[in-house]
Amino acid sequence: MQQADRYASYSSLRFNRPAERVLEVVMAGKDGRLPTTDHVMHRELAEVWRDIDADPDVAAVILRGEGKGFSAGGDFSLVESMAGDFNALTRVWKEARDLVYNVINCSKPIVSAMHGPAVGAGLVAGLLADISIAAKTARIIDGHTRLGVAAGDHAAIIWPLLCGMAKAKYHLLLCEPVSGEEAERIGLVSLCVDEADLFPKALQVAQRLAAGSPTAIRWSKYALNNWLRQAGPTFDASLALEMLGFNGPDLREGVASHREKRPPDFAKTVPL
Repeated sequence: MQQADRYASYSSLRFNRPAERVLEVVMAGKDGRLPTTDHVMHRELAEVWRDIDADPDVAAVILRGEGKGFSAGGDFSLVESMAGDFNALTRVWKEARDLVYNVINCSKPIVSAMHGPAVGAGLVAGLLADISIAAKTARIIDGHTRLGVAAGDHAAIIWPLLCGMAKAKYHLLLCEPVSGEEAERIGLVSLCVDEADLFPKALQVAQRLAAGSPTAIRWSKYALNNWLRQAGPTFDASLALEMLGFNGPDLREGVASHREKRPPDFAKTVPL
């Protein structure tokens, strides 16, 4: 299968070949805005890793966002459809599950290049990448609890392993932002660089990976990712609890507060 055919069906992701055997995956923004995870991007971010895994012309991948940031999180139309439609909820649950496991199981090494806001489904792939590089301008935020749902997606499977349980709970429970420099300091990302150096560094790393022994690198990734596979039940529980929250009153207040640009008032929802 030719590269043009393999990726022709994708509309929210763009693909470039910046170097031999290196594929660049760009999360595209609309009308100059940050890349936002709508129905289409959520599905494509889950599926693309299978196509990359099967692409014989790819030995390494770079994932980045277009424009002023890496990713802007979920589109509220996606969130609201999940709250009111069981079929939409179960579809997004499957996609969110597949996104995590497909990144983990993709045999090709993945390099993420994060700048500006890094939130939502894009951040899932960004932090699960084998080599994660953040610009000093990066602002990494897991905003689940601010929205009124459990920190599902990638949070429980990767944050404690990368930066420890104490830091993971601090940032995940409070939705406390992490700068690129702080992310490197606590071990949440592999490297932090000036924004001007972000893509050149990501390309340099990807080229080194592409030039290395395919079996040695891919098998090392497979073995190392058994740490993540062991955490699979923890991830599955967190994702199920996140989905449960989409039918709760806290989610409605979280969405309303975002739309009205005010702090949420969860005190008026019914506690468990």
